[in-house]
Amino acid sequence: MTEITVDIVIDRPADDVFAYLADMANNPDWQRGQERCTWTSDPPLRLGSTYDQEARFLGRAIVSSFEVVELEPGRRIRITSTGGTMPIDVTRTVEPLDGGRCRVGAEVRGEAPMPMRLLGPLLDRLVRRSVEGDYRRLKERLERAG
Repeated sequence: MTEITVDIVIDRPADDVFAYLADMANNPDWQRGQERCTWTSDPPLRLGSTYDQEARFLGRAIVSSFEVVELEPGRRIRITSTGGTMPIDVTRTVEPLDGGRCRVGAEVRGEAPMPMRLLGPLLDRLVRRSVEGDYRRLKERLERAG
């Protein structure tokens, strides 16, 4: 099981950042390897909302379905895979800070499919580098858009 925690400060208001993070259709804009995220439930975002995701990692297609299993509007969202290539659970939090900034936290937990699991610690480092890079891109994109 791989577990990664990310913590980053973004110079944008918390409400704006949470709205962007909670719309999974934005994932391909800032997450490397994401090809498509499509909501499969009707708006608005709520507990039980679902979406499908197509991505590539290490040249391998990863197709997954997700469900929102925890939601504190404006502050916290947790999604978990309900089917697909790689079981994953992601919690994203947004905390307002002074000066119109916010702190974004992410906890990513997942289990690589075989035979990728055979890569062991190397795979963990690759996943960590990928997730940390994604959150740096998120910061750059949102601050540039602000």
